[in-house]
Amino acid sequence: MTPRAGRIRTPDQRLRVFVSSTLQELAAERRAARSAIEELRMAPVMFELGARPHPPRDLYRAYLEQSDVFVGLYWERYGWVAPDEEVSGLEDEYNLAPTAMPKLIYIRHSSAREPRLTALLDRIRSDDTASYKSFSTADELGEYLRGDLATMLAERFDASRAPSPGGATPPPETRLTRLPSPLTELIGRRREVDELVDLIGTAGARLVTIIGPGGIGKSRVAIDAAERLQDRFDGHVAFVDLASATQPALVIAAMAQALGVRDTGDAPLADKVTMALGGRRSLLVLDNFEQVLDAAPLLSTFLSEIPGLSFLVTSRSLLRVSGEHAVELAPLAVPDADDVDDLPRLLAVPSVALFVARVRAVKPDFELTPGNAAAVAGICRALDGVPLALELAAARARVLGPKAMLKRLDRQLPLLVEGVRDLPERQRTLRGTIEWSTRLLGEAENGLLAQLGVFAGDFSLDAAEAVHAEMGGDADVLLLLGALVDSSLVRQRERDDVSLFSLLTTVREYALERLEADGTLEAARRAHAEYYRSLSEEMSSALTGRLQAESVRRLAREYDNLRAAIRYLIDAGEFDAAARFAWNLYIFWWVDGHLGEVRGLMAELLRTDAAISDVTRATALYYTRAIVFWQDPDEVVVPGLSESAELFRSSGDPSGSALALISLALALLSAREPDPVRADEALETSLGQFRDAHFRWGEAMALVTLGRVALLARKEHAALNRFEESLALAESERDDLGMAIALHHLGWAHLLLGAIDHARHCFERSLTVSAGLGHDEGVAYGLEGLAAIAAAAGDVERAGRLAGAATSLRERSGLYNAPTFSFHEAYLAPLRGSDAADTLAAAVAEGERMSSETATAYALAPEAAS
Repeated sequence: MTPRAGRIRTPDQRLRVFVSSTLQELAAERRAARSAIEELRMAPVMFELGARPHPPRDLYRAYLEQSDVFVGLYWERYGWVAPDEEVSGLEDEYNLAPTAMPKLIYIRHSSAREPRLTALLDRIRSDDTASYKSFSTADELGEYLRGDLATMLAERFDASRAPSPGGATPPPETRLTRLPSPLTELIGRRREVDELVDLIGTAGARLVTIIGPGGIGKSRVAIDAAERLQDRFDGHVAFVDLASATQPALVIAAMAQALGVRDTGDAPLADKVTMALGGRRSLLVLDNFEQVLDAAPLLSTFLSEIPGLSFLVTSRSLLRVSGEHAVELAPLAVPDADDVDDLPRLLAVPSVALFVARVRAVKPDFELTPGNAAAVAGICRALDGVPLALELAAARARVLGPKAMLKRLDRQLPLLVEGVRDLPERQRTLRGTIEWSTRLLGEAENGLLAQLGVFAGDFSLDAAEAVHAEMGGDADVLLLLGALVDSSLVRQRERDDVSLFSLLTTVREYALERLEADGTLEAARRAHAEYYRSLSEEMSSALTGRLQAESVRRLAREYDNLRAAIRYLIDAGEFDAAARFAWNLYIFWWVDGHLGEVRGLMAELLRTDAAISDVTRATALYYTRAIVFWQDPDEVVVPGLSESAELFRSSGDPSGSALALISLALALLSAREPDPVRADEALETSLGQFRDAHFRWGEAMALVTLGRVALLARKEHAALNRFEESLALAESERDDLGMAIALHHLGWAHLLLGAIDHARHCFERSLTVSAGLGHDEGVAYGLEGLAAIAAAAGDVERAGRLAGAATSLRERSGLYNAPTFSFHEAYLAPLRGSDAADTLAAAVAEGERMSSETATAYALAPEAAS
């Protein structure tokens, strides 16, 4: 299951599991499969709907190529056979799965199976690359899949430790490849990609900038070069999209997000990124840097502090810093008059090859012929070989033939280009082509395109509909978006079975200009902020309880827009609305790792000269004090949290007051002279306030903290009771975060009382829930707890690997600086002072090289035990 190059990549970048099944008859089973896959921090690839303009077969072929494991779910139906096809999509997916890809097949019991499905299953049973099991219920399937995937990862870990022919032991899998990979082939850029690979991989250049105008293909060339450079950097390659970064400070935040570094607010984010990148060779692709050129010195700082780091940057302008190597990207070559009469020669011209390939994506039967060759060549010349312009034109091939298209371009493009004379030549051509594309659309489509300019990064259909409605529109947004996607003006992709949309930077700039010209830019930005403000209200309650994991994923998909919305509210002086927005999403900021950024925003509210309400001040004090409760508690934190709790209480928000009191208690225990009596009083008050407010999540958190106080006082049985109460509340609410926290603490209470089996069960459940939630801190805690279990059992190698993996996860995800509630080091200490010290040290080193996913599977699989 070694990751392969040249594949579609999603932001989570986990091991990807392709799930093949019919859609309707196995809906419950698909949900169970998704849950099992996500609990092990893998990414489910579940093909649901065809995405324009790619035929479904091409789409699921591409998704298969970028997956690591094939999971087949079968019951009674064989599936629909499309016209001109001989097999159903279900069988075709199995046929297209690479031979070397591990295949896990699950067959639901049935006595009424369609004959063609029976024949397919008979063939699968004879396939020695596939394993299969029968099941009866969705829950049973989930258990099987969870165990099989964990075992598979554990086996991969064991295989990685097998001695090589030369006697060396290769390290476990630690690749961190986070690159998007488009469905289409890169055309006409081999020379430039080779030059970049030679510069970085051979000559050792550490800062290379690809420069060129918008739409020239810089991002795509950078991605292809980075794909080829993966092995030179041991797979540690990440793509950092700066399209939504509007100020230099956001560059570090974007880098952290791409690397999976959590901004917990307890240390400068730049330090966390440096820690995450230290001790390894890494390549970061920074895309759209022209928006944040003032941040260029920051790159020099990182390069000087991290010897193994290299940057590949795309920008419309040079960065002009020491050590920069520039590669300028020119337009694709266009045909000359002699090429037109020789079709093979004409098709070999890069601009023509690109245009024809993109036309075939929307019109599969298109062929270059003597009758259309001159028109195709004319189109490529008219568009100056600019790749994005060629793609925009090709998207029109469904309704315009080459001759009609060229006629329109000849008539309109010169006038449109003249209208943007303040831009460089190639950029004028592209902007003219965008304008030409929009003129082929209706008024409603153009209106929506302009409105979409206010979105930062990916956005959902719901968001687009809300902004459109707020701006007075009443059209069918889905229909309009379909037209914009078909015109290549809007990009569409699937994530978590949800359609997400985005605009390329150049198109977004054009859309914003249209809004400004129409005088509606401010109204559109307000509509955008209002949608996400309303979303924060809607999601506040969903972030506790059974919808928690789904809600965190939903918010994470549109994080750039959340950031833009709260930024708008602050800049507009709407401080109360901004604070409420921040408070509604507290659990999301925590789990997804953005508390540090929110802390900075709330600090702005405390510094403003404008009047703010008591509840806004309470919120700002909480965010700026609670997340660093152990830092300077006496002088700053305790007074600030005391004031926050009182302001929340007097403002009629008992839950806010109770949450502030929990952090106040932790700060009192961290003071130079700890005050456990006052801490206990604060926690009892907190518990009462949560109960009065009927807020069970908060009640569970207060109980856990009371248990922590008892455990630190060596009152293990009292602590056990508190933790069990907390777990019962979290389970009644089906709240993943609450369960993970309670289980972790319960594990330590059991272990300190000598109940090892109970402790192991708690730590394993906590780890599983945390991994499914994507909560890195909980994963680290789970690994540490199980390391203590292994150490107590005398399993030195297992204890060391798990402890090393936990340490590495904390360092790589920015969680290394905060105090932890873990006693695993006390269990490792006797081993460090024994004859097993060298074995332990070697195992720790192995664990430090394990990825989080591999470590989680190793910890949970019984076969992984030494």
